[in-house]
Amino acid sequence: MNNKILIIEDDISISEMVKNYLIKDGFIVTAAFDGEEAILKYLNNDFDLLLLDLMMPKLDGIETLKIIREKSSVPILIMSAKDSDVDKAIGLGLGADDYISKPFSMIEISARIKAAIRRATKYSSNNNDKKKEPQVFNVGKLTIDVDNFCVIKNEVAIQLTSKEFEILKLFLKNPNRVFTKSQLYNFIWKDEYFGDENVINVHIRRLREKIEDDPSNPQYIKTLWGIGYKLEVT
Repeated sequence: MNNKILIIEDDISISEMVKNYLIKDGFIVTAAFDGEEAILKYLNNDFDLLLLDLMMPKLDGIETLKIIREKSSVPILIMSAKDSDVDKAIGLGLGADDYISKPFSMIEISARIKAAIRRATKYSSNNNDKKKEPQVFNVGKLTIDVDNFCVIKNEVAIQLTSKEFEILKLFLKNPNRVFTKSQLYNFIWKDEYFGDENVINVHIRRLREKIEDDPSNPQYIKTLWGIGYKLEVT
């Protein structure tokens, strides 16, 4: 079955260019040209991934991202001409899975879409596989069911994005092992690391905010300054 993509981009020429390329690449593509239209189309359809511009009329990309992320963990890729670290941090911090700066190559955007959908599909198939014994980890106040993509803290479910869950799972399967930022990027993003520490830092910060009692003094995910991160299990 062909994957369904929602492009949310107010520039008609860019929207059409991306849409036509992705259709040729085998995707089913729908376009929305502002945040309000995007939310309506999202709520009335079943999409596998959203491509989201930040600068849009009526409802901007950040507000659109907030609303959709409250309802779903669907993969969301930001594509924007705003390339500052602040904009990246805001978008990734609110739950976007990746950030693609304009101008971008169509080969790159297609590759990132396919990678994000593969990760999401893997979690979905694990969730539907009832024959496997679930992999459940208990760490401190946390209970993590890897196969069912579920994290519980103090009997309350925590919703993680696919990237946040993938980072946590990597740590859980390698307790007390130190991962450099380069290694984390290679394992999680399946891509070569070019020194963009902001992507890693934002995802670690967001993960800590969700699982730690005091994110500024983390109990689980420890920082080894100048080296990387590890999940500390005693």
